[in-house]
Amino acid sequence: MLRGLSQERIVLVIAVALFVAFSVALPGFLDPGNLLSLVQNVSILGILGVGMAIAIIGRGIDLSVLSTMPISVAWMLSLVNGGLPLWLALLCALAFAIVVGIINGVLIAYVEIPAIFATLAMGIAIYGFGKAYLVPIEAVYIGGDRSSWFYSIGSGRVLGVPTPVIVFALVALVAWLFLRYLKPGRFIYGMGDNPAAARITGIPVRPMIVVQYVLISIIALIAGIVMATALSQINTRLALSTMVYDVILVVVLGGIGLSGGKGGIRNVIVGTILIGILLNGMTIMNLTYTVQSILKSVILLAAIVVDTLLNPRDEQTAQHGDI
Repeated sequence: MLRGLSQERIVLVIAVALFVAFSVALPGFLDPGNLLSLVQNVSILGILGVGMAIAIIGRGIDLSVLSTMPISVAWMLSLVNGGLPLWLALLCALAFAIVVGIINGVLIAYVEIPAIFATLAMGIAIYGFGKAYLVPIEAVYIGGDRSSWFYSIGSGRVLGVPTPVIVFALVALVAWLFLRYLKPGRFIYGMGDNPAAARITGIPVRPMIVVQYVLISIIALIAGIVMATALSQINTRLALSTMVYDVILVVVLGGIGLSGGKGGIRNVIVGTILIGILLNGMTIMNLTYTVQSILKSVILLAAIVVDTLLNPRDEQTAQHGDI
């Protein structure tokens, strides 16, 4: 009976019901300024969710994305504010993200450290290294000429559609095409479904894990650029926040199985919509940070229970441990 349920459809119905309820019950929810804030936050959360989905589909996880995102972008902005050309600073940030992804992938694939521990340690290391050697200040603001196309990525509009939504849509589309039609994408599904069988069939599992985490780091950089250009600044203390759990919540609630090899980008979009509406509503209701954390924790636990019922762990997963 449970296997016949579609978690994705259930979550979409709940999202629509929440939107209608908040529109009626919460003053200011439908204000253009609030909806713009909702769209921006949802887009950033969704972009990060796409990266996390790639990790979880491949039976992994990346807890370092919330350090990679602010440190790489803050370093880029500090380089630009120091006089470096934008394109060169962007290349430096991209190189930083790629190096982070390679280190994550090597630790997981070749050193064989479980992904949850490798990326947790890397997240702490990235933040510490960034604060010590790259960006000693907490917040880096966008300075100089803001007329460049780059600075409209997070705050512009195209045919009335906010650019963060367009960036999210493009990232989701590229990720969907990658996972569905390209060999590396199919390899990630195969690795997540059954790593042992993937090796036997000739899939280069170890190199593909490295590729997987490089892609995730690049997506984190894109999310950081959207956030910085939307807010005109980036705060490195974001690495110490609990936003990474919101990202995991988006993915799991959307219906991507923690056992790996299941789900897709559409699940991320549905989960993003629900969590974005929920977070925005709780903010308008002035719920304390503690209460919000408790509610999100309960929802995450419920989502994991549902995932366990809909996607039972196989014997191999039980032996190696989840993610």
